[in-house]
Amino acid sequence: MNIVCLDMEGVLVPEIWIAFAEVTGIPEFKRTTRDEPDYNKLMKYRIDLLEKHGLGLKEIQDVIEQIDPLEGAKEFLDELRATTQVIILSDTFSQFAGPLMKKLGYPTIFCNELIVDEAGKVTDFRMRCVKSKLTTVKGLHSIGYETIAAGDSFNDLGMIRASKAGFLFKSTDAIKADNPDLPAFEEFDDLLAAIKAAL
Repeated sequence: MNIVCLDMEGVLVPEIWIAFAEVTGIPEFKRTTRDEPDYNKLMKYRIDLLEKHGLGLKEIQDVIEQIDPLEGAKEFLDELRATTQVIILSDTFSQFAGPLMKKLGYPTIFCNELIVDEAGKVTDFRMRCVKSKLTTVKGLHSIGYETIAAGDSFNDLGMIRASKAGFLFKSTDAIKADNPDLPAFEEFDDLLAAIKAAL
């Protein structure tokens, strides 16, 4: 039995923090898991930036409401879900995911949680588990599933390499160069064909 595990940002939807950087005019928010392998370090950097600029959850959610899935993402997901089980494994947060899941037809997503005070200030974050994507894939293996995984960033490499088949999608030249053995695709049709061939 197979489950396909997909990253969300950069694969199905644009990067939330990059969109936020563009709307706020604060380029420092453009730093993502494509640039920083240490997710805890990255999130602490973002929370400090939010504090510095007096920005909170509402401002981020206002930007997310305007974000649409990447062109072809919903159709890709619909066809994939008609073929096999799919879980989105994302290091995003439940407070961010809702509007995006609606636009994608409510697929299953496992993600994390922001800690927000009464004033809407982001004070911390809670990861679902350590190395959440890799840990989840291993958990699925432990209950009898085989996984096929695709993602674009450093934090996707663990789940990709632990799966029976794994792919880079819309990744950076640097990550592709560092992982030449991983098939890399730019178009949803090509990724869909590769996943179906691996099922």
